[in-house]
Amino acid sequence: MIKRYRSLPLRSRLALLVAAAVAFAVAAVSMTCWFIVRGKLYDAVEDDLRAANSPVRASLLGEVLGDCSQSTPEQGDFGPQPSTYYMQVIKSDGTPCVFPYSAGKVNVVGADKEVAKGTTRGMGMFRNGTDSDGNDVRVLILPLIADNGPGGQSLVDNHALLVALPLQDTEKTLNDLALVLLLVSGIGVVGAGAAGLAVARAGLRPVDTLTEAVEHVARTEDLTVRIPAEGDDEIARLSRSFNSMTSALASSRDLQQQLIADAGHELRTPLTSLRTNIELLVRSEETGRAIPPEHRKALLASVTAQMSELAALIGDLQELSRSDSGQQGDKAEVVALHDIADEALRRARLRGPELTITADLKPWYVRSEPAALERAIVNILDNAVKFSPEGATIDVVLDGGELTVRDRGPGIPADELPHVFDRFWRSPSARALPGSGLGLSIVARTVQQSGGEVTLSPAEGGGTVATMRLPGAATAPPATAEALPTGY
Repeated sequence: MIKRYRSLPLRSRLALLVAAAVAFAVAAVSMTCWFIVRGKLYDAVEDDLRAANSPVRASLLGEVLGDCSQSTPEQGDFGPQPSTYYMQVIKSDGTPCVFPYSAGKVNVVGADKEVAKGTTRGMGMFRNGTDSDGNDVRVLILPLIADNGPGGQSLVDNHALLVALPLQDTEKTLNDLALVLLLVSGIGVVGAGAAGLAVARAGLRPVDTLTEAVEHVARTEDLTVRIPAEGDDEIARLSRSFNSMTSALASSRDLQQQLIADAGHELRTPLTSLRTNIELLVRSEETGRAIPPEHRKALLASVTAQMSELAALIGDLQELSRSDSGQQGDKAEVVALHDIADEALRRARLRGPELTITADLKPWYVRSEPAALERAIVNILDNAVKFSPEGATIDVVLDGGELTVRDRGPGIPADELPHVFDRFWRSPSARALPGSGLGLSIVARTVQQSGGEVTLSPAEGGGTVATMRLPGAATAPPATAEALPTGY
């Protein structure tokens, strides 16, 4: 049953749930209404029975008991127009003595005998019973009191008075009410199911639109699809989330395509140069025409340089791709930024022995991937070394989580500063120098993933200042990196 329910469409399940909820509510209301009406009708019958109760005249009582001693009268024995009420006297042994104007005889039960014997005290007792013909009646049984005229009233021992009214009209009313409530409930449940289906269709229409959009994207890979989102309900939030997702996917795909195009363009130059130089060397071998030693040496040096440039470019692309995939966070740990900067300085001094590199590094601990962070600092220092004239000085300072690298090179024009961290972007004045245009992009990505920021700005007196800011602390962390809060 549950499997069949789960296999139904969502709108059908909603309609069934609405119908079931309405059916439960209608059933509860109908039953409550029926019992309330039943109680009111029974109360009315009991009020009539109490009103009919009065002391029995002694003369009539003697007549009734006298006839009862001879035989038990049946309905119709005392006149052609019997009363609506059943009235009879019950003896302690259960013998009924029917009044002449009684509508008939009511079957006696054990409780009636107890009242006649005087075992049950009180003002009377109500019960349901049947008459001699099997009709349902409402019975009031109470002690018998005789009206002795001027002599007053007296309790008749070992006798009880039984007054009853037929329940035929009451039961007919209750049956009619039950039928009406059943019909109304059925109509209400069917109407609720139809209304629930209509509401489900209307409410799920945005979901249908979203489903069609998702299927369209899956079928055509068209990420320009947008769904109108109005309001602040769950459907609108879902639509906005879908639009944000498709925008992010479209942007990611555009960046990926741009990366592939830029990488292809950058790879083409060293590959073309390599192919040309290698073809010259191969042709020299095939034709037997030797290349002059100095030219051959220059060709081999060019091949080596192009291979190194190609290897560096491929390494930068791998590093950038790895950073984009978010893998750095998996290897992040608390590291000493001053130690990493000192190691990067050692490598930078080897690459620029003709330069003077000063360093003032104060302790600072950050959460990052050590290898990626060192590469980022090395890239900044490489740029400073590359653009500094021979004999110049490069100042490196680490204080309070701010690492600054100041060179004395030609500087960066103001109109080029917004583009320095773009992938494959290279200043027109630096296109003749080696490099792929990915170094600063890798720096920006690494620093950003470490929770910091990096900027380039003109330095006073010429040159450029690269500033890297990373959150952390000046003291070594206790225990392990896992014990430190995120963003330490």
